[in-house]
Amino acid sequence: MAGEIDNPVLIVHGEKAHSRYFGEGAFELLKGDNKELMIIPGANHCDLYDGGEGDYIPFDKLQSFFEQSLA
Repeated sequence: MAGEIDNPVLIVHGEKAHSRYFGEGAFELLKGDNKELMIIPGANHCDLYDGGEGDYIPFDKLQSFFEQSLA
């Protein structure tokens, strides 16, 4: 159903996530130019839930995306 979405979309995936190809595939199906794919270097899937052993969660990017998209 990704091809039917025309709202702003930010997809965040870890570089090492086993499910990364799902996010990249969905990104390709999205319409418009209000979409962004962010790949977090060195992160796996779970690192983006709890930060893992690094500083993987892109809080600044999430904040700016929502401020811009929901304004």
